[in-house]
Amino acid sequence: MKKTILFMVLCLMAGTTASYAQLTKEQIKERKEMRKLSKKELSEKASKQARKEAKKLTKDDWTITPGALPIDKQLDKSYLMQQEFDEDMFPKYIMAEAMSIGENYDAAKMQAQELAKQSLAGQIQTEVTALIENTVANKQLEAEEAASVVQSLSAGKNLITQSIGRVIPVVEVYRTKANKNKEVLVRIAYNSKMAKAAAKAAVRKDLEKRGDDLHKKLDELLGW
Repeated sequence: MKKTILFMVLCLMAGTTASYAQLTKEQIKERKEMRKLSKKELSEKASKQARKEAKKLTKDDWTITPGALPIDKQLDKSYLMQQEFDEDMFPKYIMAEAMSIGENYDAAKMQAQELAKQSLAGQIQTEVTALIENTVANKQLEAEEAASVVQSLSAGKNLITQSIGRVIPVVEVYRTKANKNKEVLVRIAYNSKMAKAAAKAAVRKDLEKRGDDLHKKLDELLGW
């Protein structure tokens, strides 16, 4: 019996090690930064803007679950992440917010998170579409080719949503309605580079399905 338990523990440890090994260097670095930011949040006073918005949310009956960061601290985290930029001076994160109502907290939260992910996918589509239009303006891509890519983006929205990996929960509050239903508001963040990778995968899959090798040209033009 002891040998069996020991074997199970070793398997679990091996699985955890393998999962960690699958993380990219960027994801590991990002997680370390998030832990550092969380410690900093607990020791510093929230900004005036965060306190003001938190006061308004509290007045509208929004509250937090036990153990969660205070609303003003959550909002502070959101503002800080929106002000982060990568080495090319592009926003490091894209953010999305959604609300949902359910008979219980968990159901409402799950639906709100799914809606927020769909919003992220929509933002990714918009950004990549603008990028494609820019290549047409610079005469790097023909209008017909651009139309084909945009079509793939539209067809791949669900795939982009599914491809979105682990999002970063930034804000999570709820309130109880008159009929006892729970209304949950979530704000999530997603790494911009990973977002572009999700769009690339969706476009490539749709183009390949249609027998179009345009994705090779996109690799050259957009550095995908």
